[in-house]
Amino acid sequence: MKTLRDTWIIFLRSMRYTLHNPAWIILGLAQPILYLALFGPLLERFSAVPGFGSGNSWRVFVPGLLIQQGVFGSLYSGFSILAEARTGVLDRLKVTPASRLGLLLGRLLRDVVVLFAQTVVLLLGACVAGLRASTTGVLVALVVVVLLGVGISAFSYGLALRVRREEAFSSLLSSLTLPLMLLSGVLLPMSLAPAWLADLAKANPVSYVVTAERALFTGDLTGAATVGGAALAAVLVLFGCLFGLRSLRAEA
Repeated sequence: MKTLRDTWIIFLRSMRYTLHNPAWIILGLAQPILYLALFGPLLERFSAVPGFGSGNSWRVFVPGLLIQQGVFGSLYSGFSILAEARTGVLDRLKVTPASRLGLLLGRLLRDVVVLFAQTVVLLLGACVAGLRASTTGVLVALVVVVLLGVGISAFSYGLALRVRREEAFSSLLSSLTLPLMLLSGVLLPMSLAPAWLADLAKANPVSYVVTAERALFTGDLTGAATVGGAALAAVLVLFGCLFGLRSLRAEA
């Protein structure tokens, strides 16, 4: 009960700060919306390309944008805890009786709310643009994206606390985001890639979640790709939370 109370208190505190500074939410949503607006009109050209399928171009493109939102929005969550460390807020929180797990979960709960709101806006825009997909599949896909975002946010918090310096953290994230994006197939399916590049993408766990998202948008709820990608997202949550919690406890 104490952990739940601490989680709720940290969530409310983090949410108030986010609502008072909504720029990050807007900027985080701007990139996928731009992709939707600028690349969307080109999708008709891809309708006959293997991997897109006739009439299904939006069901390939939009899941990739959701993963992009979940990954790249969550990766930068660590900057918020670095700002608190720099201003001494984190030190003041550490000397309180608040549990370390509550300090982490409260922030993650805020990230879930923000990510969910962003993905819903993105999906509504995609529906207006022409997306037609399985309703149940889309709802499950949202859950998978949120799971992926939680795992990456927790990892980002842990990594930020290990690095400690904002400029070093920024450089590290920049070196991580490019290969994650290029080798995940968020914009174009890896089935279009040459064999060597497709083999290299198999080492990227995000690529399996992208595949699962696209399968869900077609209504495939129980296929091997769907189950495997969803399970991997759950594993990333566990790994990220353990890493983030260990880093937070090391601050004591």
